[in-house]
Amino acid sequence: MRKILFPRAEPHEYVAAWGARLALALFSALSLDQASAVGGWLARRLGPRLGVHKHAARNLARALPDLTPAQQQAVLNGMWDNLGRVMAEYAHLDDLGAEIAARTDRVEVIGTEHVDAILAAGRPTIFFSAHYGNWELLGLVATRYGLPLVQVYRAANNPLTEELLQGLRSAVGGRLVPKGMQAARELIKALKQNESLAMLVDQKLSTGIAVPFFGRDAMTAPAIAELALRAGCLVVPAYVERLNGARFRVTVQAAIRLEDTGERERDVYNAMLRINQTIEGWIRARPDHWFWVHRRWPKD
Repeated sequence: MRKILFPRAEPHEYVAAWGARLALALFSALSLDQASAVGGWLARRLGPRLGVHKHAARNLARALPDLTPAQQQAVLNGMWDNLGRVMAEYAHLDDLGAEIAARTDRVEVIGTEHVDAILAAGRPTIFFSAHYGNWELLGLVATRYGLPLVQVYRAANNPLTEELLQGLRSAVGGRLVPKGMQAARELIKALKQNESLAMLVDQKLSTGIAVPFFGRDAMTAPAIAELALRAGCLVVPAYVERLNGARFRVTVQAAIRLEDTGERERDVYNAMLRINQTIEGWIRARPDHWFWVHRRWPKD
């Protein structure tokens, strides 16, 4: 793991960041499969003891009320297992990238015909996904196919942790753009230069628009629809499933054609409704893959 120089921060932020560095050092000392297994084991035991576990249980019960208590418990256990594995796998993004480049059976890719069509058309594209499975693999796969992505992300509150994550994510390839006022200008410029973007669009944005998600209005960031309608570019869904341990399936789906009637507010709403419905479909299929601890709905 490359040397990372920390910026100035508060004492408690140093403690948290050094704790993260220690954990990553331990995971780095293990093989990818071993690190993933240990990360999942730790999270399954520690996660349910955290306060956010009750919040995740409430979210799950409201979104999928037909699940039995046993099924709900299985989903929550699977969620913690997946999150623990994702955290451990950050220490091995280089290894995952190497295996993807070597086309081993570690990562199966479905929908490559959609990627081929994008490359052949030479059009700027916005890929969207969610905090589902190990979402970091999307950038690695895109780079392998000669399509390095400009990725929008939310910077960590702790500047030391942010510095650490940036060092780890350097293995993914492409370019990272933090959310904020400057991001919109950079993304518009990237699309004009025929670059492709990647956005995780499943988190709450208090200043967003209310769009149904699992039957309840959720404050949804409209940036992806606004950018796509402005640039006239493709919007492509993609997601990562965990098959078994540290083995994955990346699925790239057919592009979503956004309706452009000229009534921008309605067109943006309809586009975000389709995007939310797409993500909801993934989650219904594998609910243990999603980040239920996030405060997705306004009254959470």
